[in-house]
Order: sequence, then C-alpha cells, then structure tokens
Amino acid sequence: MGAALVMTREGLEASLIVGIVLGYLKKTEHRSYFRMVWAGTAAAVAVSIALGAGLFFTVGELEGRAEQIFEGTVMLSAVLVLTWMIFWMRKQAVNVKKELESKLAGALAAGSGLALAGVAFIAVAREGWESALFLFAISESSSKVSTGVGAAIGLVVAVALGAGIYLGSRRLNLRQFFTATGVFLIVFAAGLLARATAEFQEAGILPRGIAHLWNTGTIVGNDSHAGKFLAALFGYDASPSLLQVIVWAVFAGTALWFFLRPLLPSREAQPATA
Repeated sequence: MGAALVMTREGLEASLIVGIVLGYLKKTEHRSYFRMVWAGTAAAVAVSIALGAGLFFTVGELEGRAEQIFEGTVMLSAVLVLTWMIFWMRKQAVNVKKELESKLAGALAAGSGLALAGVAFIAVAREGWESALFLFAISESSSKVSTGVGAAIGLVVAVALGAGIYLGSRRLNLRQFFTATGVFLIVFAAGLLARATAEFQEAGILPRGIAHLWNTGTIVGNDSHAGKFLAALFGYDASPSLLQVIVWAVFAGTALWFFLRPLLPSREAQPATA
C-alpha cells in the first residue's frame, strides 16, 4: 500500500506535467512535437530505472556497518526529498501550469524540439528518481515482490488518472488530492526517519540510549504480515528505542502542523506616518 500510494502520487505528478505539455502543444497547433515529448519521457523512465537498479545492486554488495550506514543515508535522503516535495507541491501547484507553459512558449519560439524533450525529461526524471528512493526505503521493511506489485498498481492508477484528466473525461480536485496524500506521506516519512535512526544506531553513529522502550512483539511481531505492513507504512517497530519514538513524534507533529495550518493572509502595507 505504501508503494502504491507513493507511485500514485509521483506518477500522477509526472502524468500531469506531460499532460500539460501535450495539451499546450495541441492548443498551439504544434502536434509535430509530440514525438519529442514522448522521447524525453521515455529517456527519463530509462534513467530512473537505471538509477533505481543501481541503488538495489549497491546495497546488495554491502555488509554489516557499511550496509547500515548506506541504508540509513538513503532513508534520510528519501525523507528530505519527500518532505520538500510535499511542501513545494502545496505552495506551487497553482502556478505549475503557468510556469511550464512559459517555458514551452520559449522553446517553441526558438523552434527547439530538444528543449521540449528536455522539459518532459527533467520533470519525469525528477519524479522517477524520487520514486526510486522511496521504493528502496519501503523495500527494506517489506518484500521486494510486494513493493514491486504495489508500485505497479500505483503507476497504473496514476497513468489512468493523468490520461483521464488530459482527455477531459475525469475530474479530480487536485488540491484535495495533494492535501490528503500529503498528510499520509508525512506520516510515512516519519516512519522512514525512525527507521533511518535505527540504522544509524545499529552502525554506532547515534547513541543507543534506551534501546527498547516497549515490546509489542507478542501482539504484532516485526516479521508478521501485519508488522511488515505497518512498518512499510508508518515505520512500525515492535521494540523501538526511545530516540526512534522521539524522532518519529517530533517530525510527524512538526511537519503536520506546518502542512495543515491555514495560510496566513499577507499583511497589507501600513500607511507611512509623518
């Protein structure tokens, strides 16, 4: 489910961008550039797959402390990227179309099909790289098969939604969609951060402190299906350290507060006084 949600969100963002590009070219009677956009998209997908494969093969060659440090670093990187993406999308979603069409207009004015391919490549490659990071992090607490199946389901849903929006046959309140998925992904990111903390503790980079704050292993074990499911979604650990719990709570509470608080209206300029 975690992989499906991540891929639905990331895939929909990429689909929307490609859809905006194709829609603008269609509106301005430049259909001949469609093939350049698809070429850029295909190249980005290929690069994303290669980068993802590199992550999985790299960790397979590592053992012991090096593996723990590498996995913790990748999880921490995923948290930083995911958090940035969530807040950036909340602030910039309204202006994405306008900014993108401005870039497209410039590329068309210059008659550069390569620039059009580059717009699609950069957008899709960014989402693909983020997806590779997230899926790798998820796979560390779940089986690679279930992660792959979830990712495939999420990608199909994302492409279907993107195609429906482009064709005008499906209406989706994007603000509500990104808000709802943003809340869920913040909790997901808190779990990743807690797991990264555990990896760094195992590697001796962070202090152990109280190593076992509680133990719910007799109720939901880490190796059970329910335990793996909760670990992939929320970073569940049957016997977490005190530092893990603190990191999870502080990050989730702070990020959710900033994400959900109403945007304050801009202050009007006060008249100057003599």
